Amino acid sequence: MATASINEVTGPEMDRLSDPLLRTPTSLSSSYSEDQAVYRVYKRRWYMLSVLCVLNIANAMIWLTFSPIADKAGEYYHVDYNKINMLSLIFMIVSIPLGLCASWLLDTFGLRASIIFGSWLNLFGAAVRVLSTFDFIPHNVKYPLVLTGQGIAACSQPFILFSPTKLAATWFQDNQRATANMIASISNPLGILVANVLSPFLTESAKDLQFTLCIYCIPAGVGMLMATCGFCSSHPPTPPSASAADVHEPFFTGLKKIIQNKAYLILAFSFGGGIALFSTLTTLFQQILCPQGYNDDEIGIYGALMIFSGIIGAGFAGAVVDKTKKFMETAKISYGLAAVSCSFLAVISQQPNQTILTGVASGLVGFFSFALLPVCLELGVECTYPVAEGTSAGLLFTSGQIQGIAYVYIMQGLGRHLTPSQLETQQCTNSSLSVDIQPKDMTISVLVFAGMASFAAAIFIIFFYTDYKRLKAEECEAAERILNFSSSTPSFPRRTIQHVST
Repeated sequence: MATASINEVTGPEMDRLSDPLLRTPTSLSSSYSEDQAVYRVYKRRWYMLSVLCVLNIANAMIWLTFSPIADKAGEYYHVDYNKINMLSLIFMIVSIPLGLCASWLLDTFGLRASIIFGSWLNLFGAAVRVLSTFDFIPHNVKYPLVLTGQGIAACSQPFILFSPTKLAATWFQDNQRATANMIASISNPLGILVANVLSPFLTESAKDLQFTLCIYCIPAGVGMLMATCGFCSSHPPTPPSASAADVHEPFFTGLKKIIQNKAYLILAFSFGGGIALFSTLTTLFQQILCPQGYNDDEIGIYGALMIFSGIIGAGFAGAVVDKTKKFMETAKISYGLAAVSCSFLAVISQQPNQTILTGVASGLVGFFSFALLPVCLELGVECTYPVAEGTSAGLLFTSGQIQGIAYVYIMQGLGRHLTPSQLETQQCTNSSLSVDIQPKDMTISVLVFAGMASFAAAIFIIFFYTDYKRLKAEECEAAERILNFSSSTPSFPRRTIQHVST
C-alpha cells in the first residue's frame, strides 16, 4: 500500500520550484524515482483562496444591494418595484452570454487573468453606481446610470463565481478540494448576508443611498488590490494531485462532451434550478414578506439567518464529502430536505405574526440549500472529468441564471392586489414615500416556488447517477504506480505531498 509523507520545502529547493527556468516540466521531482509521485501544496494557496472570498463577497453585496431596501431605492430613483428588481435581475441576464466567455477565458488563460479582470470590472461597476447619486446628474439619468453600474459589476460575476472549482482542483490536494470549494463558493452567499443586514442598517431613508453605495465600494476596492498585487500565478510549480497534473480537454472539446453527458445535464437542470430558486428568493424576499406586516429590519434578519445557517450547512457538507467521498448521497439528502424546508417557508411566510416560525423556516432553507453548493460543484467535475473545472462549473451557474430569469418573471406575474386587511398591515410602503409603489400579494407565487423546488429535487433524487471519474482516475494512477514499482523493487513506492512555504 502506498504511503504519504508531508515535508516542508524551503530555501534553495523552494527557489528552484518557484523558478520556471529551473523547474522540470514534469510533476515528478528529479530527486525521486519515476515511480514515486511527488505532489506539492503551497501555503500561498490560502491567500489565493482569500482573494476569491473577498471578491465573491464584494460582488454579491453589489448584486443584492437594493433588494432589502426596494421601497427606499424606488423612492430615490422614482421607479416602481419591477425596475428595482431589474437591478438584481441584470446579473442573471448578463451572466448568460458571458458565462461561456468566462469559462473559455478561465480554461484558456488561467485563473490569474480571469480573477484580475473580474476584480477591476467589479470595482468599476461599483464606482458607476455611486456616480448615479450625485446632484449634478439629471434625475432622468440616475436610474439608467445605476443600472449601467449594476450591469458592469454583473459582467464580473462569471469570472469570479466560476473560479472556486478551478482553484480547488489546481492548488489543493484531493482531501481538501471540497472544503476549499466550499469556502470560496459560500463567500458569495456571505456577501448576500452582508447586503441583507447592511443595506437596511445604512439606509434609514432614501437620502442615505449615496452613503450606502460608497460603503459598498470598499470591499470591491480591497478585492481588486488583493487580486492585482497578490494573485501571481494560475498554476503551482508542482501539482497537488494526479488529476491536477493531467492535461484537461480543450474548451470546445469539453463543451461537446458535456452536452452529450446525461448525468451532467440532469445535474445542470436540477442544481441550476436550485441556484435559480435561491436567486429568485433573495431578489423578491422583501416583496414576499412585507405584505404580511414584516418590516425591512425583520426581513434583513431573516435573510441573515438564511445565509448564516447556510454557511454552517455548507461547511458541514464540505467536510463530510472530503472525508467520505459520498457526493451523491449527501447531495440527494440535502436537496430533499431543502425542498421540504422551502415548502414550510412558503406556507408560514404568508401568515401574519409568525415571526419565530418564519425565522426557523428561513434558517432551514439556508442550511440544506447551501449544503448543495460545494457538493454539486464537485459532482459536476466528477461526472465530466477530464473536462476542465471552469467549464463544468460555469455551465452549472449559467443554467441557474437562465432559469432564474424565468422564475423571477413568473413569480412577479403571479402577484395579486393586496386584500383590504393586507393593506392595513403591510410594511411595503408608507406615507412619506414620494412615489406610488404598489406592493403585491405573493401567496400564489411562493406556493409555485415551493412546487418548483419539489419538482427539481424529485428529478435529481430519482434520475441522477454518475461514476466518480476523477476519483477513479486518481485511484488507477496510484495503483499503476504501485504495480510498476513492485515489478522492479521489493520496497513500496511513496506518494509524497510536500508543503511549500510560498
